[in-house]
Order: sequence, then structure tokens, then C-alpha cells
Amino acid sequence: MYLLPPLTDGRILRRYKRFLADVELEDGRRVTAHCANTGAMTSCWAPGAPVQLSFSNSTKRKLAWTLERVDMGCGWVGVNTARVNGMIARAIELKQIPQLSGYQTMQSEPWFEDLHHPRSRLDLLLSDGRRADAYVEIKNVTLLENEAIMFPDAVTVRGRKHLELLGEAVKMGFRGVIVFALNRPEGKYFQPAGSIDPEYANTLQQTLVKGVEIVIVRLKHLTQGVIVAGSASSGPAGLTSTQ
Repeated sequence: MYLLPPLTDGRILRRYKRFLADVELEDGRRVTAHCANTGAMTSCWAPGAPVQLSFSNSTKRKLAWTLERVDMGCGWVGVNTARVNGMIARAIELKQIPQLSGYQTMQSEPWFEDLHHPRSRLDLLLSDGRRADAYVEIKNVTLLENEAIMFPDAVTVRGRKHLELLGEAVKMGFRGVIVFALNRPEGKYFQPAGSIDPEYANTLQQTLVKGVEIVIVRLKHLTQGVIVAGSASSGPAGLTSTQ
């Protein structure tokens, strides 16, 4: 399990300027929390929804509180994208994601470069295993529409670049893997949000044909932390995952 810091209950009042959220705590205090999420957070918050915040007494921070998760009526939605890499890395260490097991070494934020792209960082590099070393990129997936959980919830040029880098990694003999972490309890399958960012959806399909692998992981929130409740693979023939 990936352990979360101590959490404080409240209700969200509004989210604004992308990185700010006003929250009323249980004791009646109103605080402004940092919202570590660059997306639109569509379907992930509404005025009055229950939330949980973490607190930091670091003097280097402008805001002591951080928005961690929101309950939209069916359970916690993980909205702090800064935590998802740690959740997936912990699950790999615990051998909870079979598609990424068998490696002895894991490096966070490795550099990658090729002839077509400047030097860039990806999320993980898995090495010393039975299979080719694997470059891994991780995406937090929270957009809900009907029974689909989708990514992205806003146009993402950076996300398209990551897909292109993974495709180049495959050409160079590495595994290129994108992990879509479904970070809410609702929804029965994953699909790219083509209506929001058609270029991302097209790039995803193209890179799959080139050999990039999709791993879809379901995250489950508990009182003190988060676990992986299941995983599935997908390829060019289909981009869905059941629970």
C-alpha cells in the first residue's frame, strides 16, 4: 500500500486559477489549499463536495494545505497528480502490476533523448530484468463520462511528446510503456478523450501500432492509503479495460 500523510476533512467551496482551492474544514475554518493538478478536473469536484487535505509546516511553501482527494458520491477521487508516480512505483516494488514485474532496478525521472527530440525526462526506467529495459510514463486518469474513465481532461502537448518518446524508445530496443492509473471508483473502462484532444488520441493509436504498450491500473483508496486493485493490458486492437 502507498501510505498517505495524515488527512483533514473538509468541503470544497471553489477551485480557481488552476492551482488554488478554497475549502471549509470541519471546524468551520476556511483555508486555501494548493491544487496539484494541471488539468481541468472536470467531473472531479463540485461546490460542497467532501474533500481531504494534507498539511505541511514547511517554511518553503506558500500554502500549507494540499488538496488530496474528493468524494463525488461514490468514493474518493485522487486529484493530487504529484502522488501517482509514487503509487505506481510502490505497486511495482510489491509486484502488484504483473506487466512490469521481473526488474531488479527502478530509476525515477530518467533522462531520454534521441535524434528527433531534445533531452527529456520520463517517469520511470526499469532495468536488470528478464525483458528489455522499460521506459514508463504514468498518467493520472480521473475524467468520468458515463461508464468511461478518460484521459486527458484538457489538451496536452506535453502528453503527446511523452507518447512520441516512448515510440522512439521502442525503436531503440527498449520497452515503451504508458500506465493509465484510473484514480476513481466509478467507470467500467478506459478510453482516450478524443473529443477533448483528438491529436492525443490519434498519437496514442499510432504509438501503439509502433509497439508501445498500454497498462491500465485501477487504484483503490483506503482510509490511510492507496492500493492497486487490478491491472490490464491493451494494444492496437482495443483501448478498454474492465474493472
